[in-house]
Amino acid sequence: MASNVLQPHRLTLTSGGAQPRAEGEIRIAAIDIGSNSIRQIIADVAPNGAIRVVDEMKAAPRLGAGLDASGRLSQSAIQNALAVLSRMATLSKQMGAKRIEVVATSAVRDASNGPIFLRAVREHTGLKVNVLNGEDEARLSFRSALAHFDLGVGRAVIMDIGGGSLELALSADGLLERLISLPLGAIRTTEQFLTGEASERGLRKLRKNARKELGKALSARHWHAARIICSGGTFTNLAGIYLARQGMASAKTTHGTVVPRVELEHIVDMLHNMTPSERESVPGLSAARADLIVAGLAVAAEVAARLEVRDLIVSGYGIREGILLETARVAPTVADPGEARLRSVRELAERSHYEEPHARHVQRLALQLFDSIGERLGCIPDDRRILADAALLHDIGYHINYDKHHKHSYHLIQHAELLGVTPSEQVAVANIARYHRGAPPKKKHGNFGHLERSLRETIIRLSAILRVADGFDRGHANAVAEIRVRWLERALRLTAVPDPRASSVKLELWGASRKSKLLADLAGTPVEIVGPDGSVLSYADEEGAAD
Repeated sequence: MASNVLQPHRLTLTSGGAQPRAEGEIRIAAIDIGSNSIRQIIADVAPNGAIRVVDEMKAAPRLGAGLDASGRLSQSAIQNALAVLSRMATLSKQMGAKRIEVVATSAVRDASNGPIFLRAVREHTGLKVNVLNGEDEARLSFRSALAHFDLGVGRAVIMDIGGGSLELALSADGLLERLISLPLGAIRTTEQFLTGEASERGLRKLRKNARKELGKALSARHWHAARIICSGGTFTNLAGIYLARQGMASAKTTHGTVVPRVELEHIVDMLHNMTPSERESVPGLSAARADLIVAGLAVAAEVAARLEVRDLIVSGYGIREGILLETARVAPTVADPGEARLRSVRELAERSHYEEPHARHVQRLALQLFDSIGERLGCIPDDRRILADAALLHDIGYHINYDKHHKHSYHLIQHAELLGVTPSEQVAVANIARYHRGAPPKKKHGNFGHLERSLRETIIRLSAILRVADGFDRGHANAVAEIRVRWLERALRLTAVPDPRASSVKLELWGASRKSKLLADLAGTPVEIVGPDGSVLSYADEEGAAD
């Protein structure tokens, strides 16, 4: 443009290969020759599975185009692919890769002249290509998902739709149970059913065929009620479209996006009723995939229907990351997005030279308030983690300038690489930090007004809590040890319990009362800030004073 863990595999984008490799790291290049695109990733892989990406390259020669009809890779696609692979081989060597692992999937596997293509690759680039079968593809997709999602509990299906085939991997409690490959790739199904002007009849036939294939291959007894984690270009484009429709086109990543199944169906209908040229202007959709996206998403919709799931979870990682981990001989372990999230949020704060005692104290106070009044305000349990992250990061804008530091905090968070944080969560965290001071959220604000309504409401609720918590540490002295909450008929009373070492909490009482209006508006009742001596302040008492 994007969340119970044991050992997360961390992917961090860096600028080229400038950073020195840590002890035990090996630099590996992984190249995936797919039916639609060829993708390369070069990364340093540590013995514990940590992955540091140093460069990437991709192109779309579409080796699978026309394959169903002719049974062969076209000469033009072969030449384009050879040129791409030559550049990738050169980059791998210049970046100092110790191993170059190249795999080919459905198109090369199915083509009668696949062996000729493989020899040409070896002669022109020096690269030796390993042709994967469908189950190998599904296994590598699972390997990657295991490193980025909590698969340790429950059932999960990993779905990857390439140009030629659909791969599905079923896991239970982190263990791989079944692998399936079906000839339902985006290029193949587009050419079979949606050539020329896509018709309603063609789409119905495509979905009927997919339903038939899935019915034969997927036993409801084994596959029912599993989560679906989706990897590949079809799904990162789906996430991009969905995020744009939710007002989050600026989201840093599509990784972790949760797309409701009903939204998937809406998007299929919307795109199907457009021409490929019209689709090229759809926000979130890559123009290069405009002619294939309907078929890929229609197949995905049939998988979701067969498994009767409500949502699809999008992964930003796929086969290439699985290749890196297997090449480095990293033992498979279940990822812990929770630990990765805590670490990446903390590291963003540290890179921004945050004032740790104040940030952590505000976080504690904010969570005390959340636990006391969050449910009554309409918060859900997952909001607690979002508030915790926003509280820790709310002042990192100081790193740029004190003036308008809340807006600087927003931009730093919005553009950060935060592992284990979904795109919508990252947008929420950035906005909550943005609104910890200054004007409250308003629909006329460009960063806020275009967001989907439920996300706006979450931001309002959590920023209201954060504003008061930050006010209770106005002097950055940790003077208020605890906030005691009583929700009376006539008011919401917040009583400050001072730290025994504090000489006074007057500044903190004033700060909290000054920042309580949004919470009062949300609660529908006055907010009273009560001191240790029983004195009471409210926003009305302090209105007009300086922030």
